[in-house]
Amino acid sequence: MQSTYKKKKGSPFNPTMGDRIFDTINAIIMILLCIVTLYPMYFVIVASFTKNSYLVAHPGAVFWPVGFNVGSYKLAFSHPLLLSGYKNILIVLCASLPINIMLTLFCGYFLASKNVLFKGPILGIIMFTMFFSGGMIPAYLNIRDLGLYNSLWALILPGAMSVYNSIICRTAIEAVPDSLTESAYIDGANDLVIVFRIILPLIMPTIAVLLLYYGVGHWNAWFNASIYLQDNTKLPIQNVLRAVLIANSNILNSAAAENDQVNEFAEAIKYAAIVLTTVPVLCIYPFLQRYFVKGVMIGAVKG
Repeated sequence: MQSTYKKKKGSPFNPTMGDRIFDTINAIIMILLCIVTLYPMYFVIVASFTKNSYLVAHPGAVFWPVGFNVGSYKLAFSHPLLLSGYKNILIVLCASLPINIMLTLFCGYFLASKNVLFKGPILGIIMFTMFFSGGMIPAYLNIRDLGLYNSLWALILPGAMSVYNSIICRTAIEAVPDSLTESAYIDGANDLVIVFRIILPLIMPTIAVLLLYYGVGHWNAWFNASIYLQDNTKLPIQNVLRAVLIANSNILNSAAAENDQVNEFAEAIKYAAIVLTTVPVLCIYPFLQRYFVKGVMIGAVKG
């Protein structure tokens, strides 16, 4: 029997000339966007291995390492502030992330709960802090009076919870069927048991996304440390990077001003410092990427 099926003009099986032109233009635009996005990272990596004299004489684009060397990385690792910066930011992350997740989980659970006493006024107070703050000077005075000045706790406690992340957590918790929590209540479980044994395992994709949000936020933060920390050995890695990138920085050059290697790698060490402070986040992100869409969008559509 002869088949009566005919390929419809303009369908995916038989694209028209306009479809091919449209797809080609889209592909070209996407390739250009990828190049524009990826080249700055590629340039930084290549420049970090390029000799300093070439970078000074050719301030434009660099496509491959010229005079390949790793002297800038050796000089960067030899400076004690870089190693102490890594140590400080790891301490901040290890102390902050558990506090961030616990407070965000509790706040999200409260926001998702029903028939809670004074929920409306409390929710209004929480949302108010999302749009208004006391300002930098009151925050500084508060940190000083609490005895947190020149302490890493000044980087941990003030940002212990994000209202925006709590709203994301609330959305994920609201997607959990009420029958699960109601059954747990009937069996005698309290709120802590429900949060840690029912809610938390079911919203782990969202928790992974929140960990990434909080972790990247702490890793990239530098302003609070520049205000609250007086001791240079307590500065996190981003403040050390800022010292490297700013010319005539007293923080970085105080111990290395008499070192001839600084002049030899003065330009390349800036790019090496950028690589050293960016690569850890780039290495962690692929492992959490698969949770991104699922974690943020969970509960957004109900049916």
